[in-house]
Amino acid sequence: MDRRKFITGTLTVGAGLTFINPVQASGLFIDNISKPTLQISLAQWSLHNKLFSGKMNHLEFAEKAQSFGCVGLEYVNAFFKDKAKDMTYLKEMNSRAEDHQQQNILIMIDGEGFMADKDSKKRMEAIENHYKWVEAAHTLGCHAIRVNLAGGEDKTEAQKAGIDSLNRLAEFAEPHGINILVENHGGLSSDGSWLSGVMQNVKYKNTGTLPDFGNFCIKRGEGQSCITEYDKYQGMEELMPFAKALSAKSYEFDAQGNETKADFYKMISIAHQNNYSGYVGIEFEGNSISEEEGIIKTKNLLDRVISKIY
Repeated sequence: MDRRKFITGTLTVGAGLTFINPVQASGLFIDNISKPTLQISLAQWSLHNKLFSGKMNHLEFAEKAQSFGCVGLEYVNAFFKDKAKDMTYLKEMNSRAEDHQQQNILIMIDGEGFMADKDSKKRMEAIENHYKWVEAAHTLGCHAIRVNLAGGEDKTEAQKAGIDSLNRLAEFAEPHGINILVENHGGLSSDGSWLSGVMQNVKYKNTGTLPDFGNFCIKRGEGQSCITEYDKYQGMEELMPFAKALSAKSYEFDAQGNETKADFYKMISIAHQNNYSGYVGIEFEGNSISEEEGIIKTKNLLDRVISKIY
């Protein structure tokens, strides 16, 4: 791809930073598109073993994603957690993405507090902790950050707290052009009915969901085994109407290259039925094969399924 064509529609703003128009980048505004489309991005968590061990540097992520044939980057804040306000570093991330023909899509935020906590003081601290990541996402030309709606146990109290938190953070993010997305990521957030109820009552349009094919465990026991699991297909049906990103979680594959824990054909069909356009991110978490092999197998499966459905 010619690099000049890649940056068409971008805005260059001060200090030499390149800002990619989040409206164009996200594929979220599809009123004038007759047929929904999907592009494949790479979730950085797919390479978490290499990144945490130091065998791979965060700044090498764009090159790695390009080598797998992906076109978008989904960052995890844990891998550059002290760089949210480092403009020189963020500029370098933009440069790497441009050099390797990648679109910066979103940042997944962890470790910044519980946004459905019943303690209002802790919840406000969590909201404010996310401000710097909203600003960083804007600088990177992302269209969203992913947050965790955790900390609540009582469904009614947690839903009320979650709605308030999302409205407050979305209000801050709105002038930055950033969406606030909630993933089914354990606890009540993995209850599709509960989370869809939250989304139905949030007043800001720059909020949405990031449905994950595999994160529907509501309660875990000893050894992290899942005790209570929500029906993943029902959950997808409930979360897709609010989706502004999509995560193709994968673990293991059979001899035909199909994922063994989730029916990708069914999952992508649900996305298509909801006229979803945008990116679907590869997020491999398996242990039986290498991270690279898992990413390749997931990419091959998505290519096959998307070509049939989209």
